[in-house]
Amino acid sequence: MTITAAADGSALGNPGPAGWAWYIDDDTWRAGGWPHGTNNMGELKAVLDLLESTAHRPEEPLRVLCDSQYVINSITKWMPGWKKKGWKKKDGKPVLNVELMRSLDAAMAGRDVRFEWVKGHAGHELNEAADARARAVATAFQTGRPAPEGPGFPGAGSAPAPAVGSVRDRAASPGRTASPDRTGAPDRASAAGRAPAPEALEDRHDPDLLSELLAHEEELARGRSAAETVQALERDLLRPEVRADAGRLGQLLHESFAEIGASGTWCSRAEVLDRLSREPGLGPADVHVLSATELGPAAVHLVYRLVAGDRASLRSSLWVREDSRAELGPWQLRFHQGTEES
Repeated sequence: MTITAAADGSALGNPGPAGWAWYIDDDTWRAGGWPHGTNNMGELKAVLDLLESTAHRPEEPLRVLCDSQYVINSITKWMPGWKKKGWKKKDGKPVLNVELMRSLDAAMAGRDVRFEWVKGHAGHELNEAADARARAVATAFQTGRPAPEGPGFPGAGSAPAPAVGSVRDRAASPGRTASPDRTGAPDRASAAGRAPAPEALEDRHDPDLLSELLAHEEELARGRSAAETVQALERDLLRPEVRADAGRLGQLLHESFAEIGASGTWCSRAEVLDRLSREPGLGPADVHVLSATELGPAAVHLVYRLVAGDRASLRSSLWVREDSRAELGPWQLRFHQGTEES
Protein backbone atom coordinates (compact mmCIF):
# COMPACT_ATOMS: atom_id res chain seq x y z
CA MET A 1 0.00 0.00 0.00
CA THR A 2 1.25 3.51 -0.84
CA ILE A 3 2.22 5.71 2.10
CA THR A 4 0.91 9.25 1.55
CA ALA A 5 2.27 12.10 3.67
CA ALA A 6 2.61 15.88 3.57
CA ALA A 7 5.94 17.50 4.47
CA ASP A 8 6.34 21.15 5.39
CA GLY A 9 8.64 23.67 7.06
CA SER A 10 8.23 26.98 8.85
CA ALA A 11 10.57 29.79 9.93
CA LEU A 12 9.51 32.83 11.94
CA GLY A 13 11.51 35.63 10.36
CA ASN A 14 13.14 33.35 7.77
CA PRO A 15 15.80 32.99 9.03
CA GLY A 16 14.62 32.62 12.61
CA PRO A 17 13.12 30.00 14.93
CA ALA A 18 12.32 27.14 12.56
CA GLY A 19 10.29 23.94 12.51
CA TRP A 20 9.58 21.01 10.24
CA ALA A 21 6.91 18.33 10.17
CA TRP A 22 5.50 15.49 8.15
CA TYR A 23 1.93 14.28 8.60
CA ILE A 24 0.00 11.17 7.59
CA ASP A 25 -2.83 11.25 10.13
CA ASP A 26 -3.39 12.34 13.72
CA ASP A 27 -1.72 9.15 14.99
CA THR A 28 1.20 9.21 12.55
CA TRP A 29 3.24 12.40 12.34
CA ARG A 30 6.55 13.81 13.51
CA ALA A 31 8.08 17.26 14.00
CA GLY A 32 11.30 18.96 15.03
CA GLY A 33 13.25 22.13 14.45
CA TRP A 34 16.04 24.52 15.43
CA PRO A 35 16.45 27.83 17.24
CA HIS A 36 17.66 29.37 13.96
CA GLY A 37 16.91 28.19 10.43
CA THR A 38 15.00 28.89 7.21
CA ASN A 39 11.85 27.66 5.49
CA ASN A 40 13.92 25.68 2.99
CA MET A 41 15.85 23.90 5.73
CA GLY A 42 12.55 22.92 7.35
CA GLU A 43 11.04 21.65 4.09
CA LEU A 44 14.11 19.55 3.28
CA LYS A 45 14.42 18.16 6.81
CA ALA A 46 10.73 17.18 6.84
CA VAL A 47 11.21 15.10 3.68
CA LEU A 48 14.44 13.58 5.04
CA ASP A 49 12.88 12.54 8.33
CA LEU A 50 9.87 11.08 6.50
CA LEU A 51 12.21 8.96 4.36
CA GLU A 52 14.16 7.81 7.40
CA SER A 53 11.03 7.11 9.44
CA THR A 54 9.64 4.84 6.69
CA ALA A 55 12.97 3.20 5.81
CA HIS A 56 11.89 -0.09 7.41
CA ARG A 57 9.05 -0.30 4.85
CA PRO A 58 11.06 0.06 1.58
CA GLU A 59 8.66 -2.16 -0.35
CA GLU A 60 5.84 0.38 0.03
CA PRO A 61 5.78 3.32 -2.41
CA LEU A 62 5.96 6.74 -0.77
CA ARG A 63 3.87 9.68 -2.01
CA VAL A 64 5.13 13.02 -0.66
CA LEU A 65 2.92 16.11 -0.84
CA CYS A 66 4.99 19.30 -0.76
CA ASP A 67 4.22 22.98 -1.39
CA SER A 68 7.85 23.87 -2.19
CA GLN A 69 8.97 23.69 -5.82
CA TYR A 70 12.53 24.32 -4.60
CA VAL A 71 12.47 21.11 -2.57
CA ILE A 72 10.81 19.02 -5.28
CA ASN A 73 13.17 20.24 -8.00
CA SER A 74 16.23 19.91 -5.77
CA ILE A 75 15.52 16.23 -5.08
CA THR A 76 14.07 15.10 -8.41
CA LYS A 77 16.03 17.23 -10.91
CA TRP A 78 19.09 19.00 -9.59
CA MET A 79 20.58 16.71 -6.96
CA PRO A 80 22.26 14.26 -9.40
CA GLY A 81 24.12 17.13 -11.10
CA TRP A 82 25.16 18.66 -7.79
CA LYS A 83 26.43 15.27 -6.60
CA LYS A 84 28.44 14.77 -9.78
CA LYS A 85 30.13 18.14 -9.20
CA GLY A 86 31.04 17.24 -5.62
CA TRP A 87 28.02 19.10 -4.19
CA LYS A 88 29.28 22.39 -5.58
CA LYS A 89 27.70 25.00 -7.83
CA LYS A 90 29.20 26.29 -11.06
CA ASP A 91 31.09 28.97 -9.15
CA GLY A 92 32.71 26.33 -6.93
CA LYS A 93 30.76 27.28 -3.82
CA PRO A 94 28.92 24.59 -1.84
CA VAL A 95 25.27 23.96 -2.63
CA LEU A 96 22.92 25.49 -0.05
CA ASN A 97 21.85 23.05 2.67
CA VAL A 98 24.56 20.66 1.46
CA GLU A 99 24.47 18.34 4.50
CA LEU A 100 20.72 17.92 4.17
CA MET A 101 21.11 17.29 0.42
CA ARG A 102 23.73 14.59 1.02
CA SER A 103 21.49 12.87 3.57
CA LEU A 104 18.50 13.08 1.23
CA ASP A 105 20.53 11.51 -1.57
CA ALA A 106 21.41 8.59 0.71
CA ALA A 107 17.87 8.23 2.03
CA MET A 108 16.40 8.13 -1.50
CA ALA A 109 18.54 5.12 -2.50
CA GLY A 110 16.39 2.07 -3.23
CA ARG A 111 13.13 3.90 -2.55
CA ASP A 112 10.05 4.28 -4.75
CA VAL A 113 9.13 7.93 -4.09
CA ARG A 114 6.70 10.20 -5.89
CA PHE A 115 6.59 13.93 -5.14
CA GLU A 116 3.45 15.99 -5.77
CA TRP A 117 3.22 19.76 -5.58
CA VAL A 118 0.26 21.17 -3.63
CA LYS A 119 -0.58 24.82 -3.16
CA GLY A 120 0.19 25.98 0.36
CA HIS A 121 -2.60 27.37 2.53
CA ALA A 122 -5.26 26.37 0.03
CA GLY A 123 -7.23 24.09 2.35
CA HIS A 124 -5.40 20.83 1.57
CA GLU A 125 -5.99 18.75 4.71
CA LEU A 126 -2.60 17.02 4.95
CA ASN A 127 -0.61 20.10 3.97
CA GLU A 128 -2.44 22.26 6.51
CA ALA A 129 -1.81 19.68 9.25
CA ALA A 130 1.92 19.50 8.48
CA ASP A 131 2.18 23.29 8.31
CA ALA A 132 0.43 23.72 11.67
CA ARG A 133 2.83 21.30 13.37
CA ALA A 134 5.94 22.84 11.79
CA ARG A 135 4.79 26.29 12.85
CA ALA A 136 4.07 25.03 16.37
CA VAL A 137 7.69 23.90 16.72
CA ALA A 138 9.01 27.22 15.41
CA THR A 139 6.77 29.05 17.87
CA ALA A 140 7.96 26.80 20.70
CA PHE A 141 11.57 27.75 20.00
CA GLN A 142 10.59 31.41 19.81
CA THR A 143 8.82 31.33 23.18
CA GLY A 144 11.15 28.88 24.95
CA ARG A 145 8.49 26.22 25.42
CA PRO A 146 8.90 22.46 24.83
CA ALA A 147 8.60 21.60 21.13
CA PRO A 148 5.97 18.99 20.14
CA GLU A 149 7.56 15.96 18.44
CA GLY A 150 4.62 13.69 17.60
CA PRO A 151 4.18 9.91 17.80
CA GLY A 152 6.28 9.15 14.70
CA PHE A 153 5.81 6.23 12.30
CA PRO A 154 4.94 2.75 13.66
CA GLY A 155 8.01 0.54 13.89
CA ALA A 156 10.45 3.35 13.11
CA GLY A 157 12.15 3.22 16.52
CA SER A 158 12.06 5.67 19.37
CA ALA A 159 14.80 8.13 18.43
CA PRO A 160 13.69 11.64 19.37
CA ALA A 161 13.16 14.22 16.65
CA PRO A 162 16.33 16.33 16.48
CA ALA A 163 15.40 19.80 17.65
CA VAL A 164 18.52 21.25 19.21
CA GLY A 165 21.29 23.46 17.89
CA SER A 166 21.59 26.72 16.01
CA VAL A 167 22.14 26.01 12.34
CA ARG A 168 22.26 27.90 9.08
CA ASP A 169 21.56 26.95 5.46
CA ARG A 170 25.15 26.04 4.69
CA ALA A 171 25.59 23.70 7.69
CA ALA A 172 22.30 22.14 8.75
CA SER A 173 22.15 19.37 11.35
CA PRO A 174 20.22 16.65 9.55
CA GLY A 175 19.94 14.23 12.47
CA ARG A 176 19.93 10.54 11.58
CA THR A 177 21.54 9.70 8.25
CA ALA A 178 20.09 7.00 6.00
CA SER A 179 22.32 4.15 4.87
CA PRO A 180 23.17 4.36 1.15
CA ASP A 181 23.08 0.56 0.73
CA ARG A 182 19.44 0.25 1.75
CA THR A 183 17.65 -2.33 -0.39
CA GLY A 184 14.13 -2.19 -1.77
CA ALA A 185 12.36 -1.10 -4.94
CA PRO A 186 14.45 0.21 -7.85
CA ASP A 187 15.52 3.86 -7.58
CA ARG A 188 12.74 6.07 -8.86
CA ALA A 189 11.72 9.58 -7.93
CA SER A 190 9.13 11.55 -9.85
CA ALA A 191 7.37 14.88 -9.51
CA ALA A 192 3.69 15.59 -10.21
CA GLY A 193 1.14 18.30 -9.57
CA ARG A 194 2.71 21.08 -11.64
CA ALA A 195 2.38 24.55 -10.17
CA PRO A 196 0.75 27.34 -12.17
CA ALA A 197 2.70 30.38 -13.32
CA PRO A 198 4.76 32.02 -11.92
CA GLU A 199 5.90 29.01 -9.88
CA ALA A 200 6.27 26.94 -13.04
CA LEU A 201 9.12 29.22 -14.10
CA GLU A 202 11.32 27.29 -11.67
CA ASP A 203 11.10 24.24 -13.96
CA ARG A 204 13.14 26.16 -16.55
CA HIS A 205 15.40 27.73 -13.95
CA ASP A 206 19.12 27.12 -13.59
CA PRO A 207 19.38 25.69 -10.05
CA ASP A 208 22.57 27.66 -9.46
CA LEU A 209 20.71 30.92 -10.08
CA LEU A 210 17.89 29.87 -7.76
CA SER A 211 20.44 28.99 -5.11
CA GLU A 212 22.06 32.38 -5.64
CA LEU A 213 18.74 34.11 -4.97
CA LEU A 214 18.02 32.01 -1.90
CA ALA A 215 21.53 32.68 -0.63
CA HIS A 216 20.51 36.25 0.15
CA GLU A 217 18.64 34.86 3.16
CA GLU A 218 21.95 33.45 4.37
CA GLU A 219 23.61 36.82 3.76
CA LEU A 220 21.04 38.42 6.05
CA ALA A 221 21.69 35.78 8.68
CA ARG A 222 25.38 36.73 8.59
CA GLY A 223 24.52 40.37 9.29
CA ARG A 224 24.10 41.86 5.81
CA SER A 225 21.52 44.63 5.94
CA ALA A 226 18.25 44.52 4.03
CA ALA A 227 19.22 47.70 2.16
CA GLU A 228 22.51 46.15 0.99
CA THR A 229 20.75 43.00 -0.18
CA VAL A 230 18.16 44.96 -2.14
CA GLN A 231 20.81 47.10 -3.83
CA ALA A 232 22.57 43.93 -5.01
CA LEU A 233 19.31 42.52 -6.37
CA GLU A 234 18.49 45.78 -8.17
CA ARG A 235 21.87 45.63 -9.89
CA ASP A 236 21.16 42.02 -10.87
CA LEU A 237 18.05 43.19 -12.74
CA LEU A 238 20.22 45.44 -14.90
CA ARG A 239 22.47 42.58 -16.04
CA PRO A 240 21.78 41.26 -19.58
CA GLU A 241 22.18 37.61 -18.52
CA VAL A 242 19.53 38.02 -15.83
CA ARG A 243 17.11 39.79 -18.17
CA ALA A 244 17.51 36.92 -20.63
CA ASP A 245 16.65 34.32 -17.96
CA ALA A 246 12.86 34.05 -17.61
CA GLY A 247 13.21 31.87 -14.54
CA ARG A 248 15.44 34.33 -12.71
CA LEU A 249 13.20 37.26 -13.61
CA GLY A 250 10.20 35.31 -12.37
CA GLN A 251 11.93 34.87 -9.02
CA LEU A 252 12.90 38.52 -8.67
CA LEU A 253 9.58 40.11 -9.67
CA HIS A 254 6.68 39.87 -7.22
CA GLU A 255 3.54 38.21 -8.60
CA SER A 256 1.74 41.59 -8.28
CA PHE A 257 4.63 43.62 -9.71
CA ALA A 258 3.81 46.74 -11.73
CA GLU A 259 5.87 49.50 -13.31
CA ILE A 260 5.38 53.07 -14.47
CA GLY A 261 7.78 53.64 -17.34
CA ALA A 262 9.58 56.82 -18.38
CA SER A 263 6.71 57.62 -20.76
CA GLY A 264 4.19 57.44 -17.93
CA THR A 265 2.78 54.11 -19.13
CA TRP A 266 1.54 51.59 -16.56
CA CYS A 267 2.90 48.09 -17.26
CA SER A 268 1.88 44.79 -15.69
CA ARG A 269 4.26 42.05 -14.58
CA ALA A 270 3.54 40.00 -17.72
CA GLU A 271 4.24 42.99 -19.98
CA VAL A 272 7.51 43.76 -18.21
CA LEU A 273 8.65 40.12 -18.34
CA ASP A 274 7.93 40.02 -22.07
CA ARG A 275 9.74 43.30 -22.72
CA LEU A 276 12.81 42.43 -20.66
CA SER A 277 13.13 39.02 -22.35
CA ARG A 278 13.39 40.77 -25.72
CA GLU A 279 15.69 43.62 -24.65
CA PRO A 280 19.46 42.98 -24.67
CA GLY A 281 19.97 45.03 -21.53
CA LEU A 282 21.35 48.48 -20.86
CA GLY A 283 24.99 47.66 -21.47
CA PRO A 284 27.55 49.25 -19.14
CA ALA A 285 25.68 51.35 -16.59
CA ASP A 286 26.51 53.15 -13.37
CA VAL A 287 24.17 53.03 -10.38
CA HIS A 288 24.37 55.90 -7.91
CA VAL A 289 22.22 55.12 -4.88
CA LEU A 290 20.51 58.24 -3.51
CA SER A 291 18.63 56.55 -0.67
CA ALA A 292 17.79 53.08 0.61
CA THR A 293 15.11 53.31 3.28
CA GLU A 294 14.02 50.29 5.31
CA LEU A 295 10.26 50.76 5.78
CA GLY A 296 10.13 47.84 8.20
CA PRO A 297 11.51 44.30 8.42
CA ALA A 298 9.91 43.35 5.10
CA ALA A 299 10.12 46.41 2.83
CA VAL A 300 12.87 48.63 1.40
CA HIS A 301 12.41 51.73 -0.78
CA LEU A 302 15.38 52.27 -3.09
CA VAL A 303 16.02 55.49 -5.05
CA TYR A 304 18.98 55.76 -7.42
CA ARG A 305 20.34 57.54 -10.48
CA LEU A 306 21.13 55.29 -13.43
CA VAL A 307 23.63 56.46 -16.04
CA ALA A 308 23.91 54.41 -19.24
CA GLY A 309 25.96 55.99 -22.00
CA ASP A 310 24.80 59.58 -22.49
CA ARG A 311 21.40 58.95 -20.87
CA ALA A 312 20.51 59.32 -17.22
CA SER A 313 17.33 58.52 -15.32
CA LEU A 314 16.03 58.55 -11.78
CA ARG A 315 14.67 55.22 -10.54
CA SER A 316 12.44 54.28 -7.61
CA SER A 317 11.94 50.66 -6.51
CA LEU A 318 9.94 49.05 -3.72
CA TRP A 319 11.24 45.65 -2.57
CA VAL A 320 9.27 43.38 -0.23
CA ARG A 321 9.61 40.00 1.48
CA GLU A 322 6.58 37.77 1.88
CA ASP A 323 5.24 34.34 0.95
CA SER A 324 2.09 32.22 1.15
CA ARG A 325 2.68 31.46 4.83
CA ALA A 326 2.75 35.16 5.80
CA GLU A 327 6.41 34.59 6.70
CA LEU A 328 9.40 36.36 5.24
CA GLY A 329 10.52 34.84 1.96
CA PRO A 330 13.14 36.11 -0.53
CA TRP A 331 13.22 39.77 -1.52
CA GLN A 332 11.13 40.58 -4.60
CA LEU A 333 10.52 43.76 -6.55
CA ARG A 334 6.93 44.95 -5.98
CA PHE A 335 6.91 48.29 -7.84
CA HIS A 336 9.28 50.31 -10.03
CA GLN A 337 9.17 53.73 -11.65
CA GLY A 338 11.70 55.45 -13.88
CA THR A 339 11.93 59.04 -15.11
CA GLU A 340 14.52 60.26 -17.60
CA GLU A 341 16.47 63.37 -16.67
CA SER A 342 15.90 66.31 -18.99
